[in-house]
Amino acid sequence: MSSQRLIEVVLLKKAEHIINIWYFHYMGSYHNSNYLPACGDPKAKPSYLVDKNLESAVKFIVRKFPAVETRNNNQQLAQLQKEKSEILKNLALYYFTFVDVMEFKFVVPEIFVFLHFSCQTVNFDLTKNYLDLVVTYTTLMIILSRIEERKAIIGLYNYAHEMTHGASDREYPRLGQMIVDYENPLKKMMEEFVPHGKSLSDALISLQMVYPRRNLSADQWRNAQLLSLISAPSTMLNPAQSDTMPCEYLSLDTMEKWIVFGFILCHAVLNSDAAALSLWKLALQSSTCLCLFRDEVFHIHKAAEDLFVNIRGYNKRINDIRECKEQALGSMHRERRKFLRSALKELATVLADQPGLLGPKALFVFMALSFARDEIIWLLRHADNIQKKSTDDFIDKHIAELIFYMEELRAHVRKYGPVMQRYYVQYLSGFDAVVLNELNLSVCPEDESIIMSSFVNTMTSLSVKQVKTTSDLITACLSVPHLQAYTSVSKASLGIADHKELGKMMNTIIFHTKMVDSLVEMLVETSDLSIFCFYSRAFEKMFQQCLELPSQSRHSICFPLLCTHFMSCTHELCPEERHHIGDRSLSLCNMFLDEMAKQARNLITDICTEQCTLSDQLLPKHCAKTISQAVNKKSKKATGKKGEPEREKPGVESMRKNRLLVTNLDKLHTALSELCFSINYVPNLVVWEHTFTPREYLTSHLEIRFTKSIVGMTMYNQATQEIAKPSELLTSVRAYMTVLQSIENYVTIDITRVFNNVLLQQTQHLDSHGEPTITSLYTNWYLETLLRQVSNGHIAYFPAMKAFVNLPTENELTFNAEEYSDISEMRSLSELLGPYGMKFLSESLMWHISSQVAELKKLVVENMDVLTQMRTSFDKPDHMAALFKKLTSVDSVLKRMTIIGVILSFRSLAQEALRDVLSCHIPFLVSSVEDFKDHIPRETDMKVAMNVYELSSAAGLPCEIDPALVVALSSQKSENISPEEEYKIACLLMVFVAVSLPTLASNVMSQYSPAIEGHCNNIHCLAKAINQIAAALFTIHKGSIEDRLKEFLLASSSLLKIGQETDKMTTRNRESVYLLLDMIVQESPFLTMDLLESCFPYVLLRNAYHAVYKQSISANA
Repeated sequence: MSSQRLIEVVLLKKAEHIINIWYFHYMGSYHNSNYLPACGDPKAKPSYLVDKNLESAVKFIVRKFPAVETRNNNQQLAQLQKEKSEILKNLALYYFTFVDVMEFKFVVPEIFVFLHFSCQTVNFDLTKNYLDLVVTYTTLMIILSRIEERKAIIGLYNYAHEMTHGASDREYPRLGQMIVDYENPLKKMMEEFVPHGKSLSDALISLQMVYPRRNLSADQWRNAQLLSLISAPSTMLNPAQSDTMPCEYLSLDTMEKWIVFGFILCHAVLNSDAAALSLWKLALQSSTCLCLFRDEVFHIHKAAEDLFVNIRGYNKRINDIRECKEQALGSMHRERRKFLRSALKELATVLADQPGLLGPKALFVFMALSFARDEIIWLLRHADNIQKKSTDDFIDKHIAELIFYMEELRAHVRKYGPVMQRYYVQYLSGFDAVVLNELNLSVCPEDESIIMSSFVNTMTSLSVKQVKTTSDLITACLSVPHLQAYTSVSKASLGIADHKELGKMMNTIIFHTKMVDSLVEMLVETSDLSIFCFYSRAFEKMFQQCLELPSQSRHSICFPLLCTHFMSCTHELCPEERHHIGDRSLSLCNMFLDEMAKQARNLITDICTEQCTLSDQLLPKHCAKTISQAVNKKSKKATGKKGEPEREKPGVESMRKNRLLVTNLDKLHTALSELCFSINYVPNLVVWEHTFTPREYLTSHLEIRFTKSIVGMTMYNQATQEIAKPSELLTSVRAYMTVLQSIENYVTIDITRVFNNVLLQQTQHLDSHGEPTITSLYTNWYLETLLRQVSNGHIAYFPAMKAFVNLPTENELTFNAEEYSDISEMRSLSELLGPYGMKFLSESLMWHISSQVAELKKLVVENMDVLTQMRTSFDKPDHMAALFKKLTSVDSVLKRMTIIGVILSFRSLAQEALRDVLSCHIPFLVSSVEDFKDHIPRETDMKVAMNVYELSSAAGLPCEIDPALVVALSSQKSENISPEEEYKIACLLMVFVAVSLPTLASNVMSQYSPAIEGHCNNIHCLAKAINQIAAALFTIHKGSIEDRLKEFLLASSSLLKIGQETDKMTTRNRESVYLLLDMIVQESPFLTMDLLESCFPYVLLRNAYHAVYKQSISANA
């Protein structure tokens, strides 16, 4: 009998392998588009079946099948003759797969002849494998009959074989006849199984003690407190026992397939045995369709009715089928899922707190997994194949919760597997071996006693140290099925039917050995949900429903975890499908994690938006109305219109009358915490040897969204040139960052890394995606909008206010320059852009200055001869006056120098703001840099000094020589002009500016205002421009900065001639222009008042200050 058992097992495995191979090559290609590429690549369909040239030949072959007629059909088979060799080569795999099916079909009936044994629950493994073989055989033949192109493939190959070899393939006659015979497979097999009806019916009726107990309602489960560990605290440590241990976690779906297919094949017993009829009806009421293979289903009621309708005397059975179909509703399964959600949650919670209970209560865990798996697969199968899809019984929005608790139990088993192994090793050696030895001594004859004694000795010798190397135990485990087979023979000396205690003990020992050796296999057997791979639409729909329901989003991680199951549905004899299923699992896992991260990102974004709105209410601009109301209330003045609603003060949103009031922000936080629990549930998961980290998905999405949000919050409008004030943007960014910082309370991620990555990119011109940053936006706005309006005369720089201020003009500007350039705004800008961003701003400013200097040099070249003469005639006033009249573009020189001065003034504001910000963040480092700069010796090499200046400038410290300006002007060196010529042009440029200053006195806008400490036409900025340009140019050309500035003062002494002018229009702002010399000296680190006194009497400066202040007072009066 053991040899027969071996044949049975081998053939059963062979059948399963054949189904895998066959299904991949055929069903995946020929069925509707709902099938996944992982089941069968549509490209795998033989091209010859769709080839237009072979269409007539294929139709002819199918029409004549299985007959072979190659004569007198040359016209139809002519194309086949040309491609016969290719057809043989490409269709061989398909053809011989059908041959394998045929061989299996002819061997199975022979096996059934020998398998006449006592089938009971006591010899569980033997009975189970027998019924599995029956169902596998039936399933295989049903699926075979569903291949529409089976005749075309087989016939096409055989015709090609005959044309090539002159004869049909030797397997073709039997194969063709099998295809014809099994057009209606169930009807044919009903005839085949008549001799085996007794064995099959006995095996099926043995389920009467198992199936009804497994197919109870949720109320019955609840009343029995099924799966509860805490219902009886006193027995919590007692090991879970059952007379039929393997049956407790047996799949309900498997039993239903046994019952339905089994009683269809031996249908006569339904009329003679009440127990069989009861099982049949119960199975028909439980499901409307069964799984044949993966997503291929068998509609029970229709198929059974079609079979029985042609059998005389089966009207009653047909009525039973119809009645059961009406009663086959999903409400019972819906209530079961509801019960299992709470039961599995309780079980998972208890085991998480007390993992030691996994030892004695392992049976409960695998029962729970099996029950939940059955209900999930039932829902998946029926929801996809039922016609009444609108009914709530087939839509479960809480299915994710059940799957989640299954995954939690699986995780407990994997994590605490060694605990379970140690427990059951001791159980086997300390209890099972003793009981089995007693049974051996009392009931076993000599032959069986030898096997039993060997088994007892092996178990007794087990120890905890052998947990990691249990090969002996596996061998012992394999001997139990042999013993079952040996004792199941009808004439066995030790009949297992007569010694049920021995059978129960063997079943129990098998379960205990599995707890030691086969925990992973047990998890696959009881909780594998790889079938989701073949129901992609339903799978994705369940996931979307889970995310849409906030209370279920915490369980959404179960969907990526299910993708780890997919590879368990592959088969070693069909390796080509591993890539399809593997790719499918990777793409689904990636999609699920990406969608979860997007959902979390959207919730975070909504919270940030709410918080930014609240922060905006605290901005200073919103307090004006409150202050106005307070002042008017104090002075008892009527304000506003009657009935105008009073503006809510910030903070009102936090006031609650009771705890039931839930704001939108509360809902967002709740939804976020639920979803983040799911993202944070596992640090990583492995799918097909690829590791996924859910938290990294969230981090990546947060970086992208934070980047877009920062740029979006600038509210830059290119058409209207509007942009948010830096202080307002900074407030919003800080509010955003506060929310992001709080994410660390939900998920274990490094949010500081997000800040560093995003904010550092925002300090560059473009981010990592090539998109504009706030640095580029603000740089462009200040250069192209604010400073351009300064050049147009609409804005002036007020040194006293350290800000740019709008001037009254006919066309008012759309923005207030002071609100973008005062010290607080510049500090906010420095906070946002950081040192790198401010450096980019400075470089952009210097580029504009260098372009202005290039134009100034062109003007110098145009007037070089006159300027050369003037440079040697400072002591000849009349000659200087005559030469001055020959100069051209004097106004252009002064205007360009003023523009340079304005840009440098703006840069000084930016540098000062940067210094203030860095002094707050890194005070010790800034003070060290400042000390280093202040104590650099004068005789230090200029290259070394420039390095120090560059360091100082990066920290926002003012330098005698601006390194950024030196770099910008150095790039202008022309190859066509010698260094000496460049130096001469630089010297003449200073002369040109100096001799042009007197012309400013005639400009009505050149009047000095003591209130702003400057001129309305920004000529006070010339002081900074002259000093900075001179220092940079003569550093580049290695000249003496002091000497050249002295020369500038000598040249500017031509201002003295204004005092001799009699034209009031020419001298209207003489005193205001005089003050420029004092400003130049005050601004310069290289000039002193003594030098100025030698060129320009100080008494004139004193009188000029007196005059302008007097004029200002009278104007104000």
